[in-house]
Amino acid sequence: MAVKNFILVCGGTACESSKANDIFNALKSEVEAQGVDKDVQIVKTGCFGFCEKGPIVKVLPEEAFYVEVTPEDAKEIISESIVKGRMVKRLLYVDDTDKKKEDDFDIENIKFYQKQVRIVLRNCGFIDPEKIEEYIARDGYAALEKVLFDMSPDDVINELKVSGLRGRGGAGFPTWMKWNFTKGVESDQKFIVCNADEGDPGAYMDRSTLEGDPHSVLEAMTIAGYTVGANKGVIYIRAEYPLAIKRLEIAIEQAREYGLLGEDILGSGFSFDFEIRLGAGAFVCGEETALLRSIEGNRGMPTPKPPFPAVEGLWGKPTVINNVETWANVPMIILKGGKWFNSIGTEKSSGTKVFALTGKINNSGLVEVPMGTTLREIVFDIGGGIKDGKKFKAVQTGGPSGGVLTNDFLDTPIDFDQLTAIGSMMGSGGMIVMDEDDCIIDVAKFYQEFCVEESCGKCAPCRIGTRKLYDILDKISKGKGTHKDLENLETIGNAMKKAALCGLGQTAPNPILSTLKYFKDEYLEHVDDKVCRAGKCKDLVRFEIDPEKCIGCTVCSRKCPVGCISGERKQPHSIDQSQCVKCGACYAACKFGAIKKS
Repeated sequence: MAVKNFILVCGGTACESSKANDIFNALKSEVEAQGVDKDVQIVKTGCFGFCEKGPIVKVLPEEAFYVEVTPEDAKEIISESIVKGRMVKRLLYVDDTDKKKEDDFDIENIKFYQKQVRIVLRNCGFIDPEKIEEYIARDGYAALEKVLFDMSPDDVINELKVSGLRGRGGAGFPTWMKWNFTKGVESDQKFIVCNADEGDPGAYMDRSTLEGDPHSVLEAMTIAGYTVGANKGVIYIRAEYPLAIKRLEIAIEQAREYGLLGEDILGSGFSFDFEIRLGAGAFVCGEETALLRSIEGNRGMPTPKPPFPAVEGLWGKPTVINNVETWANVPMIILKGGKWFNSIGTEKSSGTKVFALTGKINNSGLVEVPMGTTLREIVFDIGGGIKDGKKFKAVQTGGPSGGVLTNDFLDTPIDFDQLTAIGSMMGSGGMIVMDEDDCIIDVAKFYQEFCVEESCGKCAPCRIGTRKLYDILDKISKGKGTHKDLENLETIGNAMKKAALCGLGQTAPNPILSTLKYFKDEYLEHVDDKVCRAGKCKDLVRFEIDPEKCIGCTVCSRKCPVGCISGERKQPHSIDQSQCVKCGACYAACKFGAIKKS
């Protein structure tokens, strides 16, 4: 008997941490208990992308899209969706901005997905990533077959050139050119490397791709091996990604069993295989030369370029390095053609870009949009706007290496060149949204502290410069800054951009330089007025109780961790400023607006 319904359960890391495994098992138990196990196939997929509403369960063919599901919902999902053939209305996603009714539910109307174009994430949320058969059913390994039997290495290079694919790891270097450099070097051994060392705060694009569609990366790297004359692939992935590692290991073993890896692939005479190397989570190992040193067993520290890894890389051999997102595009370019890929996006930045949309946003999650999509479309149309009706303040793109962009740039089309022109960068794809309650000095300080911790210390501009920049920001946040400090931030930052050895040091000042440019008034408030308008810099914040509004409920005194609030019940209270640690617990607890923050 043919299967009538499919139930797709999000099996990404975020959903698994919210009991997705329990939901999966509960659904399996319920189909058996309700006697419909032969009619239903339950599939654990990768990430659906809509992380804000996880765990997600999708029922096919009626396209019921259930959000924030719990194991206790399994019985109702089976009895209603499967047995009775009607949707569980209370679990359906409802777009609050449109005030849609459950009765009008249509998955095509979910705004989070409407402006997305999924190429990299094409299989995430659709297939079981631990079953190679499901990847093959969606044209998996067809690109490899095409390359091995119908294309020469030059044909592959030309298709990539026509596509305009640029590296998605941050620099945006033309992929075809990198491959061509390695192809043109004579060597007894060449390597293909995947950079899965995703270290930006808030970024999880590569992790989710590997968790949801590991075979797309394996197929692409094998194609690259054929193109440049390499027979060995290395995937460098941080050890903090256990689920991605597990699914990669399963995928590699399955591909070997199917003759898609190993000796004489598909009888073509071409051989290629993989090994996985685990990183310890050093941000600097996202830089390609530091990554190669780490694979070799050395301390992950950048080396001067040239020579470039494409010519002299892993163990001194020619090496192609691309990140996960770049690799995941390749099979589709081979199958559909470079012209198809080039028709998406902008003139100089073709295709799509995956962003991890986080921060003060209603719909956080994984977003894949065509290059040229505006920040406004991502933040307000896909992201659903700012949480709690707050005002948009800024968006940080590119992680610690990127810049902070204001409301003035919301209509800027996003691509490599546009972001660079306005003082930010694409980076690997982190996008953190800020609202009116965020302090721009606090944000810059956070990123600089990260860079201080992650600097390898090899070159003085980065080792000393990041620490000096952090110390100045810390001084400003405590109300001790001067106008000379603001000048020094720019002087040191610009010097680092020119003198640091690698991308970490060269881009570490970007958050500071961009915030100084677009939020100079906020820096001046901290320096001249000793005020933090957002109330995030504790040394500049003062909490006071308005005796006219205080009813003496004692909630604030009970919440205070240091006992600095005193007063009789039903009488106005007061705060001992000498003991206050500026934690804000009283401010958050007061329901009467009696506590003021200044």
